[in-house]
Amino acid sequence: MNFSPTLENRRALLRPMQLSDVALLAPLALGEPELYRYMSAVIGNEDDLLRFVTEGIQDREAGKCIPFVVIDKQQDAIAGATRFGNLELRHKRVEIGWTWIGSAFQGTGLNKAMKYLMLEHAFSVMEMNRVEIKTNEDNTRSRRAIESIGGRFEGIFRHHMVNPDGSLRNTVYYSILKEEWPELKAGLFARYNTGW
Repeated sequence: MNFSPTLENRRALLRPMQLSDVALLAPLALGEPELYRYMSAVIGNEDDLLRFVTEGIQDREAGKCIPFVVIDKQQDAIAGATRFGNLELRHKRVEIGWTWIGSAFQGTGLNKAMKYLMLEHAFSVMEMNRVEIKTNEDNTRSRRAIESIGGRFEGIFRHHMVNPDGSLRNTVYYSILKEEWPELKAGLFARYNTGW
């Protein structure tokens, strides 16, 4: 399996994360602390960002994840980061997560363009049976975004994680199955499926 693919359409470019991306991501990552309000990992300084990038690269080398830097081609700018994680080849499942994009890119269609690329890659190239997406129960914006791309609500894992401040997080699980992808691809993602 290729753990360093580049995924691209007219709107989004997802390229393999590299250590040099710490400097490129820093202005965005450190300039918007609100991005991490609901995340289990906070990027509050350059050391946190270095850890985030380094862990992604190390997990890629261990065959556990595929981390990307997100580039908005419309604005010709680095928009954030995302990854395939919790990769289970034996069980043919993967999670899309560790995603943050700057506020200037939110609500612009970038998220849907990049999720199309990731879902198409997961089902058509990686041959996964299941893609999982999870978020903090309190993150209503993220929940709406997941539901808008066809994520099916599966339930809430109560006290699933400990937040950086020590509080407990309930985690909402969603999934998309291989059998559901053709209909989503032809419907919600139709514009991306026609050479967009």
